[in-house]
Amino acid sequence: MKRKLIAAIGATAMMASVAACGSGDSNASKDPKERNETLTVWLMVDAQSTWPELVKDVNAQFKAKYPKTKVNVQYQQWGDKAKKLDAALAGDKYPDVVELGNTETMTYILNGALGEIDPKKYENSDTWIKGLKDTCSFEGKQYCVPYYAGARVALYNKDMFKAGTGSDKLPETEADLTKALDKVGKKYGKDKAFSPLYLPGRYWYAAMSYVAAYGGQIAKYDEGTKEWKSSLSTPEAQKGIKHFTDLVDTYNNGDKTKDEQDHANVMANEKTALLYGNGWEAGSVIDPKANGNAKLKDKIGVAGMPGPDGKALPSFIGGSDLATISKSKVQDLGEEWISMFTSAKSQEVLASKNILPNNTKQLAPLKAKPETAPIANAVPDAWFTPIAPGWTAIEKKEILEVMLLDIIKGKSVEEATKAADAEIDKLINEES
Repeated sequence: MKRKLIAAIGATAMMASVAACGSGDSNASKDPKERNETLTVWLMVDAQSTWPELVKDVNAQFKAKYPKTKVNVQYQQWGDKAKKLDAALAGDKYPDVVELGNTETMTYILNGALGEIDPKKYENSDTWIKGLKDTCSFEGKQYCVPYYAGARVALYNKDMFKAGTGSDKLPETEADLTKALDKVGKKYGKDKAFSPLYLPGRYWYAAMSYVAAYGGQIAKYDEGTKEWKSSLSTPEAQKGIKHFTDLVDTYNNGDKTKDEQDHANVMANEKTALLYGNGWEAGSVIDPKANGNAKLKDKIGVAGMPGPDGKALPSFIGGSDLATISKSKVQDLGEEWISMFTSAKSQEVLASKNILPNNTKQLAPLKAKPETAPIANAVPDAWFTPIAPGWTAIEKKEILEVMLLDIIKGKSVEEATKAADAEIDKLINEES
């Protein structure tokens, strides 16, 4: 999408937001106790299963101020939420508040679906985690509110490391880690399907973490041309990609052409000693309901993943954001509900469950808490995908996965990254 079209969409979004606010102006001036309306909130099922008391408490707070207004919370599944939301937005039965994964927000910002918000209305907005705040920002305006954060860490089998190295602690540097992996591999090498480190070849989140470790980026924004340009063939990015594929070749004895979707099951089946994954996947490894292995309870450790040059490996920052729908007739109520749901008090509830809060102030104590320290410490230096109009299309076309697979199959890093740059440049500035 060219800059002119971006501006046009931005204007459309602004008009939609103004129209929505305008339609609710008369209601907004009413006594809160006289607001007889319904606020529909779409939250992901995580809130229903892990912090339902927070939803209940916030709805009670809201009810105390707006006794005649009904809050209708509808829980969604990640697998089909986007499809359902797109269909709802095309009709006249849409939510007023929606939870979005932080890689989803830009698509909805650019198509004008989200209402503009004023950060000053939200507690701790001055210390929102940058990687989350940026996913809600476009051309100096804010369109959603950070909800919670997530990061990738090392998940390891403590017993296997103890058997192979004499210690059940994960080494703190990559140099020491590779020495330990060599020993673990020797200990369990009779099983040809065993991988000391199971790092799937198409795992682009991991590959781009190594790119970030060398100072590279997937793409860069040019302030002069006002466009994005892919930068995978820069020396820094190529070093990171080669580092990643070398680790895959050396330590993954499984199917190198797979992605990371089932790597927790690989660990559950005791076919690896180490993964690089989301912190919550440690639970999946031992949960029978997720095809996990209950026998591994208390045997799976979580630690920061060592990266090149003695530093921690930069993590992709995941998480969720909350937004109002621009054409909602109760957008002001949506903003207030989000404000209550993301208040410091509410974020404390998340922190008590080892979920990373949306701000650095409340994140700080979790850096010293054993259960959360590896993930919390990975957040400040985390990286994010380009906040570009065409990023969704790039992900759908699996350009990064294809590039990595080509390298695993023998194509040179130079040739593969140059081809990926060309493909990305065709899409990155276009509306998804």
